[in-house]
Amino acid sequence: MRVAVVGAGAVGRSVAELAADYGQEVTMLADSRGAVVDADGVDVAAALSRKEANGSVGDMEVSDALAAEYDVLVEATPTTLGDAEPGFSHVRAALESNRHVVLANKGPVAERYEDLRDLEHGSDGDVLFEATVGGAIPVLSAIDDFGPDHITAARGVLNGTANFILSRMTAEGLDYDHVLSEAQDLGVAEADPSFDVEGTDAALKCVILGNVLHDGGYSLADATVEGIRDIPGSALELAAEDGQTIRLIGEATPDGVRVGPRLVPENGTLAVTGTQNIVQLETTHAGRLNISGRGAGGPETASAVLSDVRRLE
Repeated sequence: MRVAVVGAGAVGRSVAELAADYGQEVTMLADSRGAVVDADGVDVAAALSRKEANGSVGDMEVSDALAAEYDVLVEATPTTLGDAEPGFSHVRAALESNRHVVLANKGPVAERYEDLRDLEHGSDGDVLFEATVGGAIPVLSAIDDFGPDHITAARGVLNGTANFILSRMTAEGLDYDHVLSEAQDLGVAEADPSFDVEGTDAALKCVILGNVLHDGGYSLADATVEGIRDIPGSALELAAEDGQTIRLIGEATPDGVRVGPRLVPENGTLAVTGTQNIVQLETTHAGRLNISGRGAGGPETASAVLSDVRRLE
């Protein structure tokens, strides 16, 4: 497949670097400032070196590059809320040209799901977005295999930064600010960690789960969201005395989408540690399924993206 990658951050870069390992060819690579196109295959290493030296992978306008020859667009620009731009416009351009789309960007799926499906229905291209929920964890493909009608609820730990902080606070008896600083030093948390610690990232993933399970109807505005900033170390100590711990749990059920700190058994399935993620699917005939693994990271998320590309072959 000829792959066009828009976005050259951790995920987009990893997709471009790993594409050949999955039997794919990158014929367009773009970042926010420019793009490079080569019908015979972009020299990814050279393009990324150029970005480091000059600030962009190429000189072509991104809008022009989107009209180049490719089979599938990988949209890996940063997630934005509300109108989900510019990612949504990139998706529109590809679908209106009857190309396939694979999303790592959560914005179009969480904030404009019905618009996205309308574009897909009017196109010969298909849209897949495994990487938008749980990184490398095959959550959406599991739902597709069972059929959304046979999944009654989904819940789990869906943000590695928040989980790292809560895990360290519990294990070491440290306070939130100390562990947050540690997470930032390790690169687990961003300089501005709001998206993660306020529950927004987990909520977007649960909104996507809700849209998949119920054929739309949700955006971030429909979710009830509470973060972890105000959890004192004493709350974790009290929970431990009762054999419990606290995790940031998100869920998508027939009652809606909710994210917030919850008590869970300290040795239970949901008490994953560090940056691990886990999703529980409640099924009509197979009981509860637990799927866990690395929920973030460039190569991990790229593996989900490139698996979607393969499904489109």
